[in-house]
Amino acid sequence: MAVNTKAIKRRIKSVGNTKKITKAMEMVAAAKMRKATEAAINTRTYAVMAWNLLVNLSKVQQVKLPLLEIRPVKKLLVILFTSNRGLCGSFNANIIRKTTAQLVDPKNISRHRVGGKSIEPSEKIEIDVIGVGKKGAQFAKKMGYNLVAAFTDFSDTPKLADILPLSKMVIDEYQKKNYDKAVVAYADYKSAILQIAKLRQVLPISEVDLEKMSGELGEESGIRNQELGSLELSDYLFEPDKNAVLEIILPRLVETQFYQAALESAASEHSARMMAMRNASDSASDMIKELTLTFNKARQAGITQEIAEIAGGAATLG
Repeated sequence: MAVNTKAIKRRIKSVGNTKKITKAMEMVAAAKMRKATEAAINTRTYAVMAWNLLVNLSKVQQVKLPLLEIRPVKKLLVILFTSNRGLCGSFNANIIRKTTAQLVDPKNISRHRVGGKSIEPSEKIEIDVIGVGKKGAQFAKKMGYNLVAAFTDFSDTPKLADILPLSKMVIDEYQKKNYDKAVVAYADYKSAILQIAKLRQVLPISEVDLEKMSGELGEESGIRNQELGSLELSDYLFEPDKNAVLEIILPRLVETQFYQAALESAASEHSARMMAMRNASDSASDMIKELTLTFNKARQAGITQEIAEIAGGAATLG
């Protein structure tokens, strides 16, 4: 029995040390989460207005630019935002599960919807993946998708400069017609306990996806749909001419989409990690209570046995 109590004491000490680690990780994640969520929320208003401009530009038929060109999808590019590290609950699993479900039948997300009509994709669709985060790159290799690039050096709170190589690569490849459609998979931050995995079309500029995204972010940013709808292309003044301005501004507005997705993903990751570490700390506390109760019972049983042995020996001598 003495050996048993010593083992339980070692177990209690081990769980206590683990709890200290998870508690410290929770505090670090909470500090990072506050910065990341503040950055994501502060840029939402700008992102909504930028995406609304893209919606209006996508409706102008006389403007012929590569980023507005819609063609049947033969090759699809998926930009997958995940984390570099684990210990963040179901954050990565939710994004990967959502992406996997969509790529089982890629024709669904490869179909263009323009003016109430659908443009069907090719019968055979090639899929390439860009992994933003090590977990996304590992997923692409494991599932046999062609991993064309991996970006794993983003900071805890991504800056616009971090996202520029990624956005430039996607924009250039689309303009060269190496891809017919590009979608981004990321976790949309709602609250510390709720992050929703989403896939959004980035290129070509989609009226349906952009209106949906701007509508969701608009509600969270306090911008009403009526205000968004009131902004028409005629409200903008283009100098020296429309095409010259759009050739410069369209890539910048697409970069905004990538940047906002990176910020939302970072905020979601830190929130998920904070909650995972909090749950781990709570579980460690519960385990320590159970082990302490078991230890006390074992010690009491040992004491009772010793008393019984002493009483038995005294009775024998008597």
